[in-house]
Amino acid sequence: MAEERPVTVALITHEACLAHDTGPWHPECPDRLRAVLRALEGEAFSDLLREQAPLATEEQLARVHAERHIRTILDLAPGPGESIPLDPDTVFSPGSREAALRAAGGAVMGVDAVMEGWARRVFVAVRPPGHHAGRAQAMGFCLFSNAAVAARHAQARWGLRRVAVVDFDVHHGNGTQDIFYDDPDLFYASSHQFPCYPGTGTAAEHGVAGNVANAPLPPGATGKDFRTVWSDVLLPALDGFAPELLIVSAGFDAHKADLLAQLRLETADFGWITEQLLRVATRHCRGRLVSVLEGGYDLDALAASAALHVRTLLQA
Repeated sequence: MAEERPVTVALITHEACLAHDTGPWHPECPDRLRAVLRALEGEAFSDLLREQAPLATEEQLARVHAERHIRTILDLAPGPGESIPLDPDTVFSPGSREAALRAAGGAVMGVDAVMEGWARRVFVAVRPPGHHAGRAQAMGFCLFSNAAVAARHAQARWGLRRVAVVDFDVHHGNGTQDIFYDDPDLFYASSHQFPCYPGTGTAAEHGVAGNVANAPLPPGATGKDFRTVWSDVLLPALDGFAPELLIVSAGFDAHKADLLAQLRLETADFGWITEQLLRVATRHCRGRLVSVLEGGYDLDALAASAALHVRTLLQA
């Protein structure tokens, strides 16, 4: 009998994330997740361990979010077919509560997976995204800060001290940065277009102890520019922090086909950054890496980029 190949990469998702209904024409739509999941079917992804995202607990959320914010989100109750606007970009539908809890819970499960050792790497394919959500505010399509909830869980349950979140979404993760800014044991690094929504993320924003590193890129910047700022600025800062766990806010909207911003990355650039982050995880984190889906709004570009990202996690 042939020896079974060990499964080292887990895919965590949940169909409830499709029920977060943002309405017609909204770019953060259920088809985004459908496109990603379709791209992760087939023989190339047969070794993925496929798991269902649990619901995040209020205790897990409260490590990051103010009680009033948690209660606001959990107590909203739109009727069938209704939606409640939380800001000009962010809406709440009857399916949004469970989707948001599954999204944060999936990120938490990803941390448990790599710490328990049944997966070395994880891709959490969920929505709504999270990196714009602040301590007490939903914004920019985001309800809870999924990556930040996962980072705090790593500290609380597993006793890790130094946890890093790195973010290559085209938009700056202002929520993650704000949550991390005054905690020297949390590190946040981001490349993003600037100027662009939400208007934060200048190179002068360093955190309380140099624990924030931003590399803003001008509209029209290419994959070469992206690789340069990661090689010269962000990866050295991440190495200097020496995290015990690496969490990735994996947004694919810096792709040249994506119309929500104006960076010009190719699909291959997402494979490159995944390789670089895996090397950091090998040096400092015993290979432990948890990647959480953020943005990406051109469905074809999103599917191709996410598939390359996960294929690289599998192959490295």
